[in-house]
Amino acid sequence: MSEPDSEFSELVIAKWSDRFFAWLIDFCIISAISIIMVSSVFGTIDYELSEKWILVETTFIPTSIIFFVYWTILEYKTGQSIGKKILNVKVTNLYGKQADLKGVIISSFGKTFLIPVDVVLGVIFTNEKRQRIFNKIGDTVVIKIKKNEKSDANIKYKKD
Repeated sequence: MSEPDSEFSELVIAKWSDRFFAWLIDFCIISAISIIMVSSVFGTIDYELSEKWILVETTFIPTSIIFFVYWTILEYKTGQSIGKKILNVKVTNLYGKQADLKGVIISSFGKTFLIPVDVVLGVIFTNEKRQRIFNKIGDTVVIKIKKNEKSDANIKYKKD
């Protein structure tokens, strides 16, 4: 975990509702992509199969892997998935700086494979940082982006 800056800075913790809607946006996008990918590989899937394990193997496992890779890459590189970008929130370390890869992987694992448990326990054992269990383990937090952080409006360009 990196050290805090010498001067005090305030982080605005994202609301549970913002986080949920960001997750929902990501879920819809990645689910649609996954359905297209799985269908292109396996053809149409017969949901009336008596062999339910085939459905799990052909849809749940690849989709979960896609979700995990999606969140890990985007949130490590930019701090934001598409849903987080739309809702103006991002994943950071506890000091508001870029989260390290280990923390992002841990957080992504929780929301990909254990989201119900992760959220329920996170809400029950919440703290002032509104962290899910896997956010706590990974030393990450989801913050609201300040207006001056998300825009270049305060930057003026001058030609030479």
